[in-house]
Amino acid sequence: MTMTIWQGVITIVAVVIGTMLTRFLPFIVFPESKQPPRIVEYLGAVLPYAMTGLLVVYALRNTPITTGSHGVPELAACAVLVALHCWKRNMLLSIAGGTIVYMLLVQLVF
Repeated sequence: MTMTIWQGVITIVAVVIGTMLTRFLPFIVFPESKQPPRIVEYLGAVLPYAMTGLLVVYALRNTPITTGSHGVPELAACAVLVALHCWKRNMLLSIAGGTIVYMLLVQLVF
């Protein structure tokens, strides 16, 4: 199934509007001259850690610990990720390092 040109244009415009709205709306609703509500400050402080925990649980939820590789590649990749982050404190380096280790283990070892 293919889109017509107008359907493609409408899709692109909708995505641009949605992206711009989500990027600019917080600055319009909470300008720098005005203190945001305490709940917004609280959510801004705790949600990044909660989302990281959620992503870890989601990524590891189907790890087979009783069969196959017994979760060794996942555990090794997580260990490398944590070690890199403790060493360099660079999120992109940590994620890239953990991903590379996992992919190498899965493709070449297990």
